[in-house]
Amino acid sequence: MINPAAVRSWPFGDIVHSYDERDVMLYALGVGLGADPTDERQLNFVYEKCLKVVPTMAAIIGSPGTWYRDPVSGIAWEHMLHSEQDLQLFASLPTAGTLIGRNRVHALHDRGTGKGALMGIERDIVDREGCILARARRIDVLRVDGGFAATDTQNDPRPERLPELPEDMGPAAAAVDLDLLPQAALIYRLSSDRNPLHVDPAVARRAGFERPVMHGLGTFGLAACAVLRVCCGWDPVRLRRLAVRFSSPAFPGDTLRVSFWPTGPGRFAMRAEAINRSARILDNGIVEVASPSTATPPLRSV
Repeated sequence: MINPAAVRSWPFGDIVHSYDERDVMLYALGVGLGADPTDERQLNFVYEKCLKVVPTMAAIIGSPGTWYRDPVSGIAWEHMLHSEQDLQLFASLPTAGTLIGRNRVHALHDRGTGKGALMGIERDIVDREGCILARARRIDVLRVDGGFAATDTQNDPRPERLPELPEDMGPAAAAVDLDLLPQAALIYRLSSDRNPLHVDPAVARRAGFERPVMHGLGTFGLAACAVLRVCCGWDPVRLRRLAVRFSSPAFPGDTLRVSFWPTGPGRFAMRAEAINRSARILDNGIVEVASPSTATPPLRSV
């Protein structure tokens, strides 16, 4: 049974994360860049000559890993779903260095017995001088952990969800098709999540899938590649925010069509579909980009 007090006050501590150019290039390969090795715009993310960092690498830096599997949390982690991811970017990530992740559970909301719970986690990614480079927020659905409010003295407000997009958005202003390589999850897991759900067919079948699924944050990174191409002119410095809801899992081998609709200056709505299966993968997407001449200094940590 979930231990709400322990989860809310989980002692993450500062998570120090060191990486180098090899890690930057491996992450880029894991989210699909380099698919066309003659495209110099993609090579900038997978070749050390003029190396740039895919901005969504911030979503894995300073991660606390599978802390929720600790029996002290009481979370039924086998039934936990990553529902939403929201990444704000305040400054470019260096191509190598040491950064720090500061994590906290900012909301634990009981939806009731049999209805599960929602958990919101926030992480600031800061440098050694205390400047915040990025802020990552996620919402997890704890499908069988509802009902604790009956005995717990606290039930946090529901974490704010991304606004729903209208079902009929009309024709997209732009769209790009991206292939998930059959070995995409095998590559991506070397940068981040080594959950066997993404590599072991037997584990995937026990979880109710016909085969291993792609990591949610791997799909998030793939969407960022489309954003760089369509909205940023391949300039990663321009991406300021990317937020999505994970509607259903992607599978290695899928072809994702990432579609965009302008909603204001430097703002776009986004969706992604696996067109080979007619399945919506990402929804309620928010993209915010800066103009090429805009520069924002990093925030100070508080």
